[in-house]
Amino acid sequence: MNLLLNIIKSAERNKIAIGHFNIGNLEQLKAISHVGVRLNIPIIIGVSEGERDYLGVPHVVDFIRSYNDEHAREGGFRLFLNADHTHSLDKVREAAEAGFDAILFDGGKLSFEENIRQTKEAVSIIRGINPSILIEAELGYIGSASEIRKEIPKGAAINLEDLTKPDEAKHFVDATGIDMLAPAVGNIHGMFAHVPDPALNIERIRAIKKAVLIPLVLHGGSGNTNTDFLAAIDSGVSIIHISTELRYVWRKELEEVLKEHPEEIAPYKMMPAVIAEIERVVEEKVRLFSRMK
Repeated sequence: MNLLLNIIKSAERNKIAIGHFNIGNLEQLKAISHVGVRLNIPIIIGVSEGERDYLGVPHVVDFIRSYNDEHAREGGFRLFLNADHTHSLDKVREAAEAGFDAILFDGGKLSFEENIRQTKEAVSIIRGINPSILIEAELGYIGSASEIRKEIPKGAAINLEDLTKPDEAKHFVDATGIDMLAPAVGNIHGMFAHVPDPALNIERIRAIKKAVLIPLVLHGGSGNTNTDFLAAIDSGVSIIHISTELRYVWRKELEEVLKEHPEEIAPYKMMPAVIAEIERVVEEKVRLFSRMK
């Protein structure tokens, strides 16, 4: 069995989830990797189309490979690379050819029929390049920006009638042949600065999992409560995405460092405090997802 899929299946059996953290710079990658090495657990690194354009596809692949070459341990720490929120088939092909471990084709804003059609095409492209790449798809719209929000994104599926329906999820999975599904279950991309996000619909997660059987992925985890996270894991979620919170912490701590050291210009002197704060958040999350003490 594919190594990443084997790890996900093990997480399912043990009622835990794998942390998926997006990166937009080296500091975030260093922080996430430090936590993974220290706790000796696997972690998924996500890069959206925008993050890939900024970092460079071959460069981020090389970064992940270098961390694994130096630190990966059998049955413990390893980084896996996911092409997060890939909207075009050209970008799907690019990620598959570059050697990503997983690819999310995101047709969440498309009609149900068009999402199926394009997802099937993405699956065909990926399987033709490397059958071992895990393929994820999104069903239901949960917003598209990792940002500090003032209101619910327009069109996001929050009301019960707008959430992903179990029968549609089963039809979608059967029709496309994907490996993992990211449903809309009350989750939203981005986060509010000072209050939790709306509660997840745990019953809907449980019903979707029963209908599709394949691993479920929770996007938009920044801002959700610990109680909701654990209930979602118990109900069938195996991977949880965190992005906005890391961006927020990076920005906030960098501002503090610049305030305290206004004359400093050496990045290697400013960034350790930023990295440490990101590590704190990542460790808190992975300990929760893995039910570590």
